[in-house]
Amino acid sequence: MAEDHKITIKVNDNGSFRVTGPVELVDAEGNSFEHKESFSLCRCGGSGNKPFCDGTHKSIGFQSAPRAK
Repeated sequence: MAEDHKITIKVNDNGSFRVTGPVELVDAEGNSFEHKESFSLCRCGGSGNKPFCDGTHKSIGFQSAPRAK
């Protein structure tokens, strides 16, 4: 896969999953969500715009900072 077509998912400390690259995001029925090539997915469960992050993690004090081993 060419470097410019690489898909990256970054686990942000105390925040969202940041998705960058050409990826299709679908629901349980296979319907596609509209999104830009880079977007953030909710990880705290509090977003009012699920599955996308709306920044709620900041106001509810969500904490999680896992590291790859």
